[in-house]
Amino acid sequence: MTSPWPAPYTCAVVITVDYNDIHGIQTQVPAIAGREKSLSVWRYGTTRGAQRLLSIFAEHGLRTTWCVPGIVAEQNPDVVTAVHAAGHELACSGYLHEDFSALTREQQQASVLRGCEALERLTGQRPRGFRAPAGSYAQGLADDLRSAGLRWSSSWGGDDLPYVHPAGQVAAPLVELPLHVELEDEPYFAFNLAPAVPASQARIASYAEVLLNWQRDFEGFQRFGLCYLMRLHPEILGTVGRSGLLDEWLGWLKAQPGVWFATAEEVAQRWAVEHPQLPDDHPAAVFARHQAQEPRP
Repeated sequence: MTSPWPAPYTCAVVITVDYNDIHGIQTQVPAIAGREKSLSVWRYGTTRGAQRLLSIFAEHGLRTTWCVPGIVAEQNPDVVTAVHAAGHELACSGYLHEDFSALTREQQQASVLRGCEALERLTGQRPRGFRAPAGSYAQGLADDLRSAGLRWSSSWGGDDLPYVHPAGQVAAPLVELPLHVELEDEPYFAFNLAPAVPASQARIASYAEVLLNWQRDFEGFQRFGLCYLMRLHPEILGTVGRSGLLDEWLGWLKAQPGVWFATAEEVAQRWAVEHPQLPDDHPAAVFARHQAQEPRP
């Protein structure tokens, strides 16, 4: 099988960071609003975690992609400008961190545009990528993302390689970089006593076992020449102990052969050129046909 990645690479690694400050957890657990003791757990990403991640990425010489809601950029400009100044990509997660499933398409479009404008005002550079902050986005929003100048999304699953959205095949494709829940830090480590996060109050995972999980997953992605995309959070992997886990994991990844470390935009740019059409049997194409056949309310 011919590798889809630039020679001599055989596997792509994209490291993404969701920087939401307290807004992500307030969307996930509305009861946490106003509870400053609990919110301080998530504010740690701003006060300490983001800087620690930037330091580790710099030590390893890696460029990453940070997904940021516009309101977070406005409230924490020093953090966002530091991310930008360090050469990392900034992507839009709308304006407010909110459940897109509860919004109309027009409201989602307005959120995306306002979020992009907030990041552009701060950095002088308009985002090229998007990640839905929470929930599913409306049918047709892929067209709106393209119209807003966005060229990639990382909001869906459905594959181990990027793919072109059916709505994005004309003129400028919209490339989706799929997510996998096992390639995130939050399911392993997010924790708060009251209100309960997670609701089950499961134990915080073993650092060694999580590292082993991520290594075994990478070995599978590398074996089949896929796109290994990680989703991290500064309040989680930016703590003192877990930053050591991040450092060890990155060092291990860099020692593996044939790895292309790239930003989401770099991967999307290549995919749009090399694979501009979505195969008819791809799950995203099948889903689009199913949506088109559904009766409208």
